[in-house]
Amino acid sequence: MNNPFSLENKTILITGASSGIGKASAVECSKMGAKIIITGRNLERLTLTFNELEKGDHIMIQADLTNENDFENFLNRIDVIDGIVHSAGISGHVLFNFLKEEQLNHMMDINFKIPTLLTQRLLKQKKINKEGSIVFINSTSGIISSYVGGSIYSASKAALNGLIKGLALEYASKKIRFNGVMAAMVETSIMEKSDVTQEQLDLDRQKYPLKRYGTPEEIAYAVIYLLSDASSWTTGSNILLDGGKTISY
Repeated sequence: MNNPFSLENKTILITGASSGIGKASAVECSKMGAKIIITGRNLERLTLTFNELEKGDHIMIQADLTNENDFENFLNRIDVIDGIVHSAGISGHVLFNFLKEEQLNHMMDINFKIPTLLTQRLLKQKKINKEGSIVFINSTSGIISSYVGGSIYSASKAALNGLIKGLALEYASKKIRFNGVMAAMVETSIMEKSDVTQEQLDLDRQKYPLKRYGTPEEIAYAVIYLLSDASSWTTGSNILLDGGKTISY
């Protein structure tokens, strides 16, 4: 039986695969038959992800893509691929008046500059197959909304939105597609590192019509759609996953 959502015979590169949405995307894509290349900075957590993948000819590459040597070595180890999931990213709260230049550079480097340069280099080296699909894990912040202290995070995600639309036009003739998954709050380990209290999170969840945040797996299912042939007429788009949050304002 034909399954348009199958990823059989596709090789997919996933950054930020050591946790959260990146990890869920790697595991779920492997279940759909893809050969997975995962990368991340933390070897221990990356290995845990690798061990959860469905059996296959998968590859694990530890790398800090903000490090120039790691970046170049990583590129040299990548062969031809059919898709990318740009999941590596950071969030943060800083009031604009107190923003330091190094904070600005750090946020923009990880959330925008690295996925941009990685995509460019792979395209220039002809390592992305025709009819390939590139997926950016985006956010409602910066495109639909923002939050106090979130101006720079929102700006980094808004930049990705512009990149998606521009690249979709430039590479349409080669049938290479560029899309994003625009998610609201998702239950990931990032929450554990934030200054927001559990009480504040519980109150915020109640603002969602479905009364909960999303899960990494739910984001991964949208990623699978965008990587698969089922989305062959979808490019330059951001799929909104927000539990109804944006219609409740």
